Amino acid sequence: MKIKLTSVYVDDQEKALGFYTDVLGFTKKADFSNGPYRWLTVASPDEPEGTELQLALNDNPAAKAYQQAIFKQGQPALMFFTDDVKGDYERIKGRGAGFAMPPTEVTGSTIAQLNDTCGNLVQITQLARW
Repeated sequence: MKIKLTSVYVDDQEKALGFYTDVLGFTKKADFSNGPYRWLTVASPDEPEGTELQLALNDNPAAKAYQQAIFKQGQPALMFFTDDVKGDYERIKGRGAGFAMPPTEVTGSTIAQLNDTCGNLVQITQLARW
């Protein structure tokens, strides 16, 4: 088995697409509509055939309550891994992203957290080299 897709709820798909492509550097993978429904995914340019992230419109009241609750608790909705968290922090910050936490050493890794402007906290993690 493989994980090919995971989803994150966003309050504005077009705004989310801009953030995940222009700010984080992901590539748009799929974008098609069927009536009011829009299927929108992005992927890492390092793994274009790897796992896709669906930017799902948060129009479900239960999902919206969940999204708002974990954001309020400071819980990231997503975690991405990198080999250079400080370099990615500077690159992403230079593109206008607002960080809730700059690169911070924690047990076994260095993490940074930012607001995706669409209702979610995103964590960037660099694992420690032993």
